Amino acid sequence: MESPILKRIGTVFIPVSNIEKARDWYCDILGLQADDEIQFGHIYVIPMEGTGMVLDSKIFAEDRVFQTPPFHILTEDIEEAFSYMSNKNVEMVTPIEHGHYFNFKDPDGNVLMVCKC
Repeated sequence: MESPILKRIGTVFIPVSNIEKARDWYCDILGLQADDEIQFGHIYVIPMEGTGMVLDSKIFAEDRVFQTPPFHILTEDIEEAFSYMSNKNVEMVTPIEHGHYFNFKDPDGNVLMVCKC
């Protein structure tokens, strides 16, 4: 029997403490306008290509922030991406590892990854 569940991830939810601040920060590092609507007072959908990213302040708790990256954001130039994030004063967790990825923290302490795959 074929499964009715698709082999595709729709979106990833990121717990954030302040939805407006998180929206502005994520849109800034992704080079996006922060002009979409905050839904239900606690959700902001980041317009992405492929799998979606949703910021949600309702699910935030300090013990729920990501300690390891739950996904990675793609880049075509890892050195340029690292320099870009460093110049934006993003808290870097690792240097570029194996020439392919680095980890960083968002303002709430969620550890995320940028990767050249």
